[in-house]
Amino acid sequence: MSYSIGLVGKPSVGKSTFFNAATMNDVPEGAYPFTTIDPSVGEAYVRVECAAPEFGETCTPSVGNCDDGRRFVPVKLVDVAGLIPGAHEGKGLGNQFLSDLNEADVLIHVVDFSGKTDSKGEATEGHDPRDDIDFLEDELDMWYLGILEKGIERFETKYHGADASIVDDLAEQMSAFRTDEDEIERIIRSEELDPDPATWDEADRESLAREIRKRTKPMVIAANKIDDPAAAANFEEISTDPDYDHLSFVPTSAHAEKALKAADEAGTVDYRPGDGGFDVVGDVSDEQATGLEQIRSLVDEYGGTGVQSSLEAALFDALDRIAVFPGSDDGSTSEKGVFRDCFLLPSGSTTADFAYHIHTDLGDGLLHGIDCRSSRQIGGDHELSDRDVVELVTTN
Repeated sequence: MSYSIGLVGKPSVGKSTFFNAATMNDVPEGAYPFTTIDPSVGEAYVRVECAAPEFGETCTPSVGNCDDGRRFVPVKLVDVAGLIPGAHEGKGLGNQFLSDLNEADVLIHVVDFSGKTDSKGEATEGHDPRDDIDFLEDELDMWYLGILEKGIERFETKYHGADASIVDDLAEQMSAFRTDEDEIERIIRSEELDPDPATWDEADRESLAREIRKRTKPMVIAANKIDDPAAAANFEEISTDPDYDHLSFVPTSAHAEKALKAADEAGTVDYRPGDGGFDVVGDVSDEQATGLEQIRSLVDEYGGTGVQSSLEAALFDALDRIAVFPGSDDGSTSEKGVFRDCFLLPSGSTTADFAYHIHTDLGDGLLHGIDCRSSRQIGGDHELSDRDVVELVTTN
């Protein structure tokens, strides 16, 4: 599980239900604040179209599984607890919340789009989901701003030579967010800021912190409880609001996904996570039949329950990852099977990046790669595409 998805949200919006639906773990659920105290960690999956059938093979995954040509690749899902007002100041579980949150590569923010839970997670009517979206982003922005300010202070209080640069100090100060000098410099330029932080006013600093946060903690909004008419109306309005162009919205019903997975395990329905439909294959009561038909209407309208789509939007869209398979150009297979592995890499990764991702020795000894579909030799600097199958030729 090379990537970690952080699941965040205020109390009682269905975050634990989403976690359980995605992982089929059993963490406490309840319509009251702080059902979750400590972060729960589970294994979820993202779908990749398996390359094995193109080569006349049946894959033997070392992790995850493959179902009729659809590979389910594991990722870590962390249900992060402690989001309350003032988390960035350490209030409540704030320090632990931010620490756990920073371990995540990408975030899914579960929001009650029905508007039936207030800012404290208590029952209400007519709450605006925008308030919840803005609240989390503001908390994260203030967290980033506090760290940014320390980097600026560090720059301002030390001796500067002729080539002194704020970029180095900010990159070092914010390295925990997996950023570097090049990215910090690009962001400063994109904000059209002078390289001298003495020229930055409060608005400049806040804007810079916000932009760094957007790029280093990408986020997807799981618009939960979409089966509620109020949620559907809110989704239509908010997902098209230009103020939220930097976010992806996925209509979601965590409750429906969990119900379908439980029914599939019980042999009542035939359902594969993320599919846009399901078949009833077992005996059901009248009450169960009614519930399943309600879920079917939801799935038909939105193309699924949204849980699987949220995970994949986080990994492949927000985090911009591609899938790459190690292969063998001569068709030889290992004793352990074929197409055992499927690796998730940043978009733009090269053959050399792929080699180093698997093992340092492979990267150090890399001679070249072979595109197994075309049998064409590719260099270490060749940029890979999604679902490439590559044999690595190395001295190690």
